[in-house]
Amino acid sequence: MANISASMVKDLRDKTGAGMMDCKAALAESGGDMESAVDWLRKKGLSKAAKKAGRVAAEGLIGVAARSDVGALVEVNSETDFVARNDQFKDFVKTAAQLALEVEGDVEKLLVKPMGGATVDATLKEMIAKIGENMSVRRAVVLAVSPGVVGTYVHNAESPELGKIGVLVALKSTADPAKLTALGRQLAMHVAAAAPIALTAAHVPAETVERERAIYADQARQSGKPENVVEKMIEGRMRKFYEESVLLQQVFVIDGETRIEKVLEKASKDFGAPVAIEGFVRFQVGEGIDKTDGDFADEVSKLSGV
Repeated sequence: MANISASMVKDLRDKTGAGMMDCKAALAESGGDMESAVDWLRKKGLSKAAKKAGRVAAEGLIGVAARSDVGALVEVNSETDFVARNDQFKDFVKTAAQLALEVEGDVEKLLVKPMGGATVDATLKEMIAKIGENMSVRRAVVLAVSPGVVGTYVHNAESPELGKIGVLVALKSTADPAKLTALGRQLAMHVAAAAPIALTAAHVPAETVERERAIYADQARQSGKPENVVEKMIEGRMRKFYEESVLLQQVFVIDGETRIEKVLEKASKDFGAPVAIEGFVRFQVGEGIDKTDGDFADEVSKLSGV
């Protein structure tokens, strides 16, 4: 039997909002596997979690850089938020984001790019030695579109280029770039708040769809209704899942009533040219890194390779 620690129970409760005893039972049933425990709770109707919600454990900053039709995001982690507020750390993240534009978001290429009188990697190691805390360039991405613009937004901003959440939205259009940039920023704000997992239903990974259907099927069959009714219940819940998780079907957070696909239709008419979202990226500091007692420094060290 897996050793279920109090911290594991707390982490599961933080993710799902389920009771402590239910979380303990879920972890016991799943052999200590966190995601299986989340699914177990959802099947029992004890959790409202709609998708994976990895607990944010790492500190650091997201850097954003853009020039009209191309944008970049970089995540640089630190052990503490105190270091993330350090001016030297901030300057490093800003510069790394600018350099990411030149290497199309390839972290390996980014680490060997010149920075000051050294490389990005060497500069990072110098900071680690000076500040006395592990840091890592965890990931980077570049989004480009032609014709069109890449809108950006930074949430919990330390400055216009740095924050805890960074978003890029690529708008494909021949419309006025100034108008597209303003719309792109609003859409990026929406993505920061709503955290969609895909642009359209067709873009949702097959394994995610299968997982959701399996959970909804278990929930529906617990009602004891006939199979044909159960199937309709599953389809209804899947529709709601797409409305909550797919960008084009989500309700625009700016006005709280218009679906994103309708926002684009209206913009196309107002701007005098078709406007479409080519793609989007959302980075949040530490997403997907689960904190375990005493292991965070280890996690950052592994990411940094030092």
